[in-house]
Formats: sequence, structure tokens, C-alpha cells
Amino acid sequence: MSLLLGVAGVLLALTALMLVFERQLIYFPFLEHERTPSSLGLAHEPEKLVAEDAVKLDAWFLPLPGAPRTVLFCNGNAGNMSYRLDRAAQLQRRLGVAVLLFDYRGYGRSEGSPDEQGTYRDGRAAYRYLVETRRVPPQSLVLFGESLGAAIAVQLALEFPAGALVLESPFTSIPDMARSAYPFLPPVGPLIRTRYESLAKAPRLALPLLVLHGERDEIVPLAQGRRVFDAAPEPKRFFAIPDAGHNDTYLAGGERYWQALREFLEAVPAG
Repeated sequence: MSLLLGVAGVLLALTALMLVFERQLIYFPFLEHERTPSSLGLAHEPEKLVAEDAVKLDAWFLPLPGAPRTVLFCNGNAGNMSYRLDRAAQLQRRLGVAVLLFDYRGYGRSEGSPDEQGTYRDGRAAYRYLVETRRVPPQSLVLFGESLGAAIAVQLALEFPAGALVLESPFTSIPDMARSAYPFLPPVGPLIRTRYESLAKAPRLALPLLVLHGERDEIVPLAQGRRVFDAAPEPKRFFAIPDAGHNDTYLAGGERYWQALREFLEAVPAG
């Protein structure tokens, strides 16, 4: 009995720690840039975006003359936008699109510290920059989110018009992720403040949707990506990336990955 009580006490203590350090377990911002667009030979324009609560955000706009589409790229929860430069270069080379990379608050050189509502505000600032400052027609805009960024792209898709939505490795919600990551802990879903409820929002989506998910994703279960996809209305496509984990989707997927993106965008009018 004393052993069982001891184990229960340890589990309760771990649960309490998880709730206290909730944000630290969700957001992993890196402050230093790993590289710059110039180091990869990419034309770019550094920008400072301003969120609706006056937080200043760092961004790089990567133009491509004559590009029919612009990708608003929402990062995952670790690193910063410099870690997505290779992806942005591949998007330009393989799909012929302009790209906006931006750092959420607390990431890179952006001000503030991240939380759920703050990252939504940051996504809105990026959207407004493209549509209001760059004059990108909404129909030509592709909202592209990876992992945590998929939840932000879903929220943007509910609030603003766009041409298409691409979700890579989307999870259903943070409580579901907590259950997946810590199955040995007591259920704490109702106590978690950060939600990112993509599954609950998916039925209200009204954009052509592509979901990409690694078959061997070791962080976000493939089943969660499939559930988000199943809950969304048509038109939609799902591509399970063979042999891909969470962080090597386009590398492991190779040409099949890019072909799935290319075919999806070719079926969507660019405006």
C-alpha cells in the first residue's frame, strides 16, 4: 500500500509540475538565427511586423518576381524562422512561390513571450502584412502551417479569406498531445490552459485543404493528423509521407512530397 501511495504521489507531483511549466513544455524558442537568407543566396526583404497588441515581430519576405502565389509559413514550436530557410528555398525552387517567414513573439528577435492567443495575434499580423502592405490578393495566398504552426494556420483560415490551406503534421489539440506524450499521468485535459483545438475547428474550415503527415511521426501521431483531416469538409487531400518522421518530412518524402504539394496547388485557382 505504501508503495502505491508513493507512486501516486510521484505521479501527482509530475502532473503538477507539468501544469506549472506548461508553456515551457510547449514552446521552445531559439533566439539566435542559424543562418540568413543571404547565406543561402535568397533575395529577401527584412520586415518588422506589429501585432494588434503592439508586439513587434521579426520577418523575412522572400519575393519571387511573377510568382502566382505567396506562402504564409507558420513555424513549428522549436527554433525560429532561420531554421525554415531551406524549406522556403525549396518552396520557391520547386513550386515557384513567394514566401513570408516570421517569428512568433519570443522567438528569434521578436519581442514578447509566446502563448496561444499571442501566436494567433502574430499570425494575424503576418496575414495583414501580406494583404494590406504587400497587396497580395487573398485568393493567391497559401496558409501553410507545420505542427504548432498548423494550429495557427487553422485559426487564420477561420478568420480570413485565402486561396488554400496546407497543414503539415497537425495535432488535434494540446490536451490530446499531453495524453499522447505522458500516458502514465492522470488525465489533466480540463486543467491545461493552452488548447490549440484544431480538431474542434476543422469542421468550420472553408478552404481547399491538404494535410501532409509523416508515416513515422514520433511526436505527433499520424492518427491525429488523420482525425483533423477527416473532420474537415471537402475539397481536401491527405498525403501520408512514406518513411518520414516529424522533422524530416520534405527530406524523407523527396519528390513524392513536392508532387503532392504541386498537384494540390494546381487544382486550386490562384486568383
